[in-house]
Amino acid sequence: MYNQAAVLHAPHDLRIEERPVPTPGPREVLIEVRAVGICGSDVHYYEHGRIGDFTVTSPLVLGHEAMGVVVGHGPGASRHAAGTRVAIEPGVPCGRCTECRTGRYNLCADVAFFATPPVDGAFARYVTVNEDFAHPVPDQVSDTAAALLEPLSVGLWAVGKARVGPGDRVLITGAGPVGLLALQAARIAGAGHVVVTDVNQHRLNTAAALGADRTLRPGTDPFDDMRADVLLECSGAPSAVSTGIRALRPAGTAVLVGMGPGSDIPLPVALIQNREITVTGTFRYANTYPAAVALSASGRVDLDTLATGTFPLADTEIALQAGRSDPTTIKPVVIPA
Repeated sequence: MYNQAAVLHAPHDLRIEERPVPTPGPREVLIEVRAVGICGSDVHYYEHGRIGDFTVTSPLVLGHEAMGVVVGHGPGASRHAAGTRVAIEPGVPCGRCTECRTGRYNLCADVAFFATPPVDGAFARYVTVNEDFAHPVPDQVSDTAAALLEPLSVGLWAVGKARVGPGDRVLITGAGPVGLLALQAARIAGAGHVVVTDVNQHRLNTAAALGADRTLRPGTDPFDDMRADVLLECSGAPSAVSTGIRALRPAGTAVLVGMGPGSDIPLPVALIQNREITVTGTFRYANTYPAAVALSASGRVDLDTLATGTFPLADTEIALQAGRSDPTTIKPVVIPA
């Protein structure tokens, strides 16, 4: 076996390199990677070499939306037979801290998360992961869909944080992959009316095809008649945060999902106070993969539509630039094996 990997050395400096095949540790499995989605965080690391406080200071393998096939076992690993197709949950927490022990393991300070410095990610032929974070997927879930269970988990977690319920009017700002998956998750939760906004008309068309009742282009279409129960802000754009919060009814809920270029953005505090609006954030997810697998397997969530191109590992750099060069791109997928 040989292990090629796409390694980021500096902004716009991605190299295909030969690396040793990793040896699985206790209760770990060795996975031959079959599909990896390109996330906005991968693009940001590629273009800028950092996201917030996380900086690439040494060569780093990107990619965290991944699936593959179990091909080896470390000591004590017994949950998955060789040949099992699995979706990789890319963050392995410590399991000992208060956050982990109370079920909020997404907030674990000692989590080892793929493609977050200094932890290597999945743009490689082989990776290892704790067997508890390798989730079997049935045959009816394609390799591409299995890789996209990770962003689906983000959407499911956001909808759960917002407590979307039957009949709710939901506004989703940003029709990227997470926004489109949050749209589907909101529908499953019973949302009665879903409005999606974006500046990209192709993505709005996709949102309409996936069940949005109404689509709007900021700066072009009016928001004056909006009184949403829930805002799922998936763009990270400061203007979308402000406009979205202003579109909420009194006692509405805003969930900030997207991460913008800066760490601080202004909020309409007086309006939040006067309407008693609840504002919260999300950070990744916890305990979402079983539901994500089941929803994909049942056909209630469409993941394959979001995959707008596949690329061999050698073309990972092209995949990272696809969104900039083609406005119809939603989710490029790298196929390492």
